[in-house]
Amino acid sequence: MTETIEIHTLSSLDQITAVDWDACACPEAADGGRPFDPFTTHRFLKALEDSGSTGPRAGWEPHHLAAYQGDLLIGVAPLFAKNHSQGEYIFDHNWAHAYERSGGRYYPKLQIAVPFTPATGRRFLVRPGYELAAQSALIQGAVQITDQNNLSSLHVTFCTEDEAIAGEAMGLLRRKSQQFHWLNDGYGTFDDFLASLSSRKRKNIRKEREQAQGFGGTIRAMTGDQIEPAHWDAFWQFYQDTGSRKWGSPYLTRKFFDLAQEHLREDMMLVMAFDGDRPIAGALNFIGRETLYGRYWGCIEDHPCLHFEACYYQAIDWAITHGLARVEAGAQGEHKLARGYLPTVTHSLHWVRDAGFRDAITRYLTAEGAAIDEEVEILTEYGPFRKTTTQEQQ
Repeated sequence: MTETIEIHTLSSLDQITAVDWDACACPEAADGGRPFDPFTTHRFLKALEDSGSTGPRAGWEPHHLAAYQGDLLIGVAPLFAKNHSQGEYIFDHNWAHAYERSGGRYYPKLQIAVPFTPATGRRFLVRPGYELAAQSALIQGAVQITDQNNLSSLHVTFCTEDEAIAGEAMGLLRRKSQQFHWLNDGYGTFDDFLASLSSRKRKNIRKEREQAQGFGGTIRAMTGDQIEPAHWDAFWQFYQDTGSRKWGSPYLTRKFFDLAQEHLREDMMLVMAFDGDRPIAGALNFIGRETLYGRYWGCIEDHPCLHFEACYYQAIDWAITHGLARVEAGAQGEHKLARGYLPTVTHSLHWVRDAGFRDAITRYLTAEGAAIDEEVEILTEYGPFRKTTTQEQQ
């Protein structure tokens, strides 16, 4: 007889070892290689927690799930109680307003996610050999916790398409969103990538790179020990400026970057622009096994096209050089299309406790999903790549 699976909740990652968590979160890295993405690793999530970037005061209160079969940990999930909808990038503010106007209490809600990180990855993290049982138990456990505590909803954001399909089969609502990703079509150099573009787009990118690189200083892409503690003093200024303009206040604390220097610098690629020895702009990326993830940009001086160079072209160049399959450039931004980033569907799952509200959201998601599919199709057609001979003849 199969042993019963028990779901435990963890109020802190101090309650589980990195070895145990990562055996489920990134078993592919057990041989010393990179995880598929670094964001669900124990070291990344703990840096958020230890720095105060997550926690009750931040409105991201940890209640991580741990699934045990007997004494064996077979699955985990990064679960948070939220009293707001900030830092999620899958927007449900209208849902919250509608729910509260009808007399309900939308917050707190539960969120299975990587805070402040609109990057697709596994959210139900399971030990190899236990995929089906552990994933099912984690989904059921999260729904049960939401229901038993009379909470309005559960949200699983930026999950994989396979997880979205599995969750939908178990009664959760599936939602589509859209980002722009760059795909490596076997390019050996940046010029190979440019050769795949239409003449006009190719010339435009060359012009933008020349403008950016002609600002009078230097641009460096650094990782690992090339990143020094002093670089974070500069990047913190950049990050604060961008954060205050976009979100009102930065999501990450200054301490996060100190912990990142200590524990995460092998997971990061930092692009910095220098005027002499003085950093004036920077873009922070995280490195996965197959993907480079663009995360944060900021500057203290404005120079033409420097944002495009630091965030998009340096990322593409680095990905080609290091044999990565794709670059995810974060949320939103149709300006990325002209620079080789194509529209890509992303996925989330939602469980809503109130039946009437759930029916209304179901109708909304059906219409929204059709609109997303149409938008992706249209934007792809307007992409910068050269048409094939067949397409040109048509």
